[in-house]
Amino acid sequence: MTTQAFDPIAHGRAMRSGGFWLDRTIDEYLAEAIARTPDKLALVADRADRTELQRFTYRELGDMVSRAAGSLHALGVGHGDVVAAQLPNWWEFVVTALACGRLGAVFNPLMPIFRERELSYMLDFAEAKVFVVPKVFRGFDYAAMAENLKAQLPALQHVIVVDGDGDNGFERKLLQGGMRVEPARSRTKSALQPDDVAVMMFTSGTTGSPKGVMHTSNTLVACTIALAGRFGLGDDDVLLACSPVGHMTGYAAVVVIGIRLGATVVLQDLWEAKRGVALMAAEGVTYTAASTPFLSDICEAVASGAPRPGDLRSFLCGGAPIPPVLIERAARELNLKVCSLWGMTEALSGTLTEPSRAAEKSSKTDGRALEGMEIRIANIDGKPLPVGETGRLLVRGAQMFMGYYKRPDIQTFDAEGWFDTGDLAYMDAEGYIRVNGRTKDVLIRGGENVPVFEIESLLHKHPAVAAAAIVGYPDVRLGERACACVVLRPGGALDLTGVQAWMAESKVAKQYWPERVEILEDLPRTPSGKIQKFKLREMAAKEPRLG
Repeated sequence: MTTQAFDPIAHGRAMRSGGFWLDRTIDEYLAEAIARTPDKLALVADRADRTELQRFTYRELGDMVSRAAGSLHALGVGHGDVVAAQLPNWWEFVVTALACGRLGAVFNPLMPIFRERELSYMLDFAEAKVFVVPKVFRGFDYAAMAENLKAQLPALQHVIVVDGDGDNGFERKLLQGGMRVEPARSRTKSALQPDDVAVMMFTSGTTGSPKGVMHTSNTLVACTIALAGRFGLGDDDVLLACSPVGHMTGYAAVVVIGIRLGATVVLQDLWEAKRGVALMAAEGVTYTAASTPFLSDICEAVASGAPRPGDLRSFLCGGAPIPPVLIERAARELNLKVCSLWGMTEALSGTLTEPSRAAEKSSKTDGRALEGMEIRIANIDGKPLPVGETGRLLVRGAQMFMGYYKRPDIQTFDAEGWFDTGDLAYMDAEGYIRVNGRTKDVLIRGGENVPVFEIESLLHKHPAVAAAAIVGYPDVRLGERACACVVLRPGGALDLTGVQAWMAESKVAKQYWPERVEILEDLPRTPSGKIQKFKLREMAAKEPRLG
């Protein structure tokens, strides 16, 4: 990789000339949808703790956004200020996000699983001025936690509580204030410009402290155009947000797409497969985006008697390889095209398998580059590698982030605009890629690279194994040895002897066999489901408990 400085101005010029950056904000698209179809359903909100769905037309959504923007402005929120929201898939999340866009504030979604340790770092680092939380969700008191955090964080001035019955309740604080901020009549008068930071989302933290990834309206809109184009989505589609909206899968690949298209977005706050499938069937859901377990759950729910979601035609599936049997089952039982995707917070959606080739490519690859994006498989010097050869996965293009918040010291792009994703992958002759490891997953035992991804895949096939990850631990003689961190299926049993017997049966070279086994209740994961291998390495560096 070259170290010459990346030129963001030239990058922006190239993205505009290529038609990938349209210099439009989500607020502009919202205003257009309201003007075009004011009485069309914009949001359908399902909450597990309520029996009735809440429905909002585009006119009603626009009214709430205007009121919320006015109230936030009255609280002192202006251009560039950070508003954090730790909300489930509730309509209040959407209103808060759109109100921030109206004001030019930076929206900072936070996953509901975070607690004081993570939040104290994130809120302090972002200097969030407002923090929006539920009163209670899944039995946890978020309001009390937020107030405790507010007392410790000088920049945090306001805590707003959804379902709160006090003065800081969401309805009273944001929707009943009397002030309004309407959409700007021209782009020059808009508070948020297309190249301003619109959303800041923290990375998952697979290798250490989270970093704040900054995206603009241009990068977000580029993502929605590319995905909608490949899926053939339009304003008559119904999109289900069942994956958390605090993550880019739910936020960019569902909510933002829906608003830009003027389509209908259905929000499900707690994933329960039978309820989710019934919701899809009743609301006519045509598209959703989630990880492999969601797809498996949908198939199982329909097989056990839940209503078949007859309108569902497209499923964006990312985060892990999709078993071929699951793709075949979804096509056979649901007439559903499952499209594999590779993406990350920094790059949004980089590659996707188109629906027309889903049956052929989704189980073998992670798709090909989306419009406006480029992919390169490179060696350590950034030079392209031949077809089929594994190397570093580099990406550049219209959906790339603008850098890490308050971290200009981190070099993000090389002189040609390439970003090193940290993933290892290979490319086939048609340009489809398959991610098959992480650069930080490299395990070198006695000078021999251990194929971590392949060994993990073999362990996953063992009948006793529910989940597995391979990490290295220090060894004086060999440098590293391999430790298998395993989660067992109910009633399953496995030890080092069993793992090595499985490796022998699978005809794996002996130097690749794990030399320790750790049986765990669960693997540490990020909010998006990625395994936090740095935690496993820390565990493996200590005295073994098994093996």
